[in-house]
Amino acid sequence: MEKKYVAMVALIAVIIGAAIYEISDNGNRQILRISTTTSLEDTGLLESVEAAFEKKYPDIDVQIVSGGTGIALERGKRGDADLVIVHDKNREKEFIKEGYGKERHPFAYNYFYIVGPENDPANISEAKSAEDAFRRILEAAARNPSVKFVSRGDNSGTNSREIKIWKNVTDYNATVNGSAWYIETGSGMGDTLRVADQKGAYTLTDSGTYLAYRSNITLVTYLTQDKALLNVYAAIPVNPQKVRGVNSVAAEKFVDFLLSDECQKLIADYGKDKYGQPLFTALFGGDEPKS
Repeated sequence: MEKKYVAMVALIAVIIGAAIYEISDNGNRQILRISTTTSLEDTGLLESVEAAFEKKYPDIDVQIVSGGTGIALERGKRGDADLVIVHDKNREKEFIKEGYGKERHPFAYNYFYIVGPENDPANISEAKSAEDAFRRILEAAARNPSVKFVSRGDNSGTNSREIKIWKNVTDYNATVNGSAWYIETGSGMGDTLRVADQKGAYTLTDSGTYLAYRSNITLVTYLTQDKALLNVYAAIPVNPQKVRGVNSVAAEKFVDFLLSDECQKLIADYGKDKYGQPLFTALFGGDEPKS
């Protein structure tokens, strides 16, 4: 009995010792909290960037939480993030103007795609612009119950761009929002693509997520290049003078890494081997493209 008791005590001591060692080991690493969009999460790009960054800075533990741009910025305002990485320039500028963000650092871009069912009931294959495509969907939905549009409806950068296009075409609240043919998922891009695919509907998606999901859905691309579809990603360190408890040193290190030749090459090559083309275009220090 004594031997069993001694053995049990020894085992408990080993477990406690290992736990203390692990806590102590993790305690030597500072935490960098990044709040970002679901598109960077769904494509896997940020996971690759995180791994490369932590290899270079083993003393920093990067913790990433994804959501729509609106959610990402709110986390920054609440002090739940040290760095936000989003894609909605107007809201980014407002975030900085209000004092929550320090400086906007564009680092890559791609384009939003308008995708839909192969039979194209709204005939958007003939559209000359994003606005023309949306107008065709609106008009076709009024006469054909099979025409549907699926929106993220989550206050994300993608959702914000979609609504902007609708507003350039019609009175969004009067003729689009709440209509039977207009379906809001309240979810990220991957889930929204799956719903649109199931319903044979049109949707607006960032190109990176579409390419990452393309093999699992039947939706095809219709518009992929238009000034209204330009999608620029930017990193913004949260301002420690406005928000308490921010790890601004680690945030600045991550931004510097994002803009470095090493990371820009990683971004420029990302997706080539798996999807046959890169999912993003890196800026390599060049000017941000204009919409």
